[in-house]
Amino acid sequence: MQSVEQQLLKIIADMDGTPEGAYNIRANGTAAGRQTTANIDIKSKTDKPGIDIVIRPGTKGETVHIPVVISQSGLNDLVYNDFYIGENADVTIMAGCGIHNCGDEESRHDGIHTFYVGKNAHVKYIERHYGEGDGTGGKNMNPTTVVHLDEGSEMEMETTQIKGIDSTKRMTRAVVGKDASLVIHEKLMTHGEQHAETDFTVDLNGENAGTNVVSRAVAKDRSTQVFRSNINGNNLCNGHTECDAILMDQAKVCAIPEINANHLDAALIHEAAIGKIAGEQLMKLMTLGLSEREAEEEIVNGFLK
Repeated sequence: MQSVEQQLLKIIADMDGTPEGAYNIRANGTAAGRQTTANIDIKSKTDKPGIDIVIRPGTKGETVHIPVVISQSGLNDLVYNDFYIGENADVTIMAGCGIHNCGDEESRHDGIHTFYVGKNAHVKYIERHYGEGDGTGGKNMNPTTVVHLDEGSEMEMETTQIKGIDSTKRMTRAVVGKDASLVIHEKLMTHGEQHAETDFTVDLNGENAGTNVVSRAVAKDRSTQVFRSNINGNNLCNGHTECDAILMDQAKVCAIPEINANHLDAALIHEAAIGKIAGEQLMKLMTLGLSEREAEEEIVNGFLK
């Protein structure tokens, strides 16, 4: 039978046993396992909690797992993780946090991740958040992501809040250099009395810099969400930000997209759409034999894929 920690690792990091390649597992505020490779080194910080992940130039096809799991009620965990990705590298980084809280005190994780992506490197960053447990204590997370993209580099971010997080403030700050690109896909689910805030700021500083920030969100029950995005076009560049949200029950969603063209050749677009599930979509699925609730779930699952 799997332990609580093993079940969380499976959900947030696709880890079923010990993964191949480099990894660092943090459990209840302490190191629970680490492995390095010839191309990827992981070192503990000496001045504050967290790790430095150093990826050699030219590294291709390797994956780094850095999950965090918390099963202790009342634990407030803070880490600073810095990533140094060498020139021409092409790697995947899988992060995420799972909280199992069966107590009456808040369990919380705040992770500050800073990426320094070298020239012509490519990074795929996957981050998943999940909470469970029948205690009355909160399951809260506040991730901060800071990105520095050097010339010609690319970063793809996939951030997902699966379910069960009572309160979250998700902040991303990025500076995009010449010919560099940042793509962000956020998927967010809230229910009950949960509250979620997302705040993206992207500075397109380099010539031909680009970004595409897309959020898909579903708010159920009496939960609330706030989406903020700010793209600053400071050179010849292209930027797009989009927020689509489905409202259900008595939930509330606020979308605040902002674009600032500070250069004559900055091309920027923002979009936002919030609304309930269309009646004709429900009717179509219900004619196939689904109940109204089953039809809603099918639509929501397809929307968040």
